[in-house]
Amino acid sequence: MNDVHEALRAGRPVVLPFDTVYGLAAEPYHEASTRRLYRLKGRAETQPTALVAADLDYLLECVPELRGRAATLARLLLPGPLTLVVPNPARRFRWLTGSNPETLGVRVPSLTGVTRDVLERAGAVVATSANRSGEPDPRRLEEVPAELRDGAAAVVDGGELPGTPSTVVDITGLEPRSLREGAVPGDELLRRLDAAVRSS
Repeated sequence: MNDVHEALRAGRPVVLPFDTVYGLAAEPYHEASTRRLYRLKGRAETQPTALVAADLDYLLECVPELRGRAATLARLLLPGPLTLVVPNPARRFRWLTGSNPETLGVRVPSLTGVTRDVLERAGAVVATSANRSGEPDPRRLEEVPAELRDGAAAVVDGGELPGTPSTVVDITGLEPRSLREGAVPGDELLRRLDAAVRSS
């Protein structure tokens, strides 16, 4: 496990099991680390990638502008297999936002074991699924393409995972919008959020 922490501190990508699928992760605080992750995955720099935090309080330290409505909605949904697209008025983590610096994707996964420890020690990582664009999401380590495993500085085998990526919900507007169906049905999330918005 020390090799995972050492790799992250050195700015190198690692393969980790998340609460959804296997992911490629790197430390998020320096642009060079994210660029290495993008190159390994073959991901276009115009594509956004999520900031994945150990808990919501740490996420609020990373993006203080979330305090208020966005944080209230996030507390209703996180932790869990979700990616929330939130306002990013200060344009923080510009290298994670892709072509739209005004928004940022964030996650607080439900985790145990090695990946939970990694997040608690690191505070946050940048993470994306450990596959090539358009290819199936890996639920087992052997489904992660060999070139990604070989190119990562550390690899953690977490056994078989659920295999369905996170649901993506945009909470930047007046009404939340489901952008990608995933582990949690989008209509269920929107009902929960709509009820919360109406009662606030």
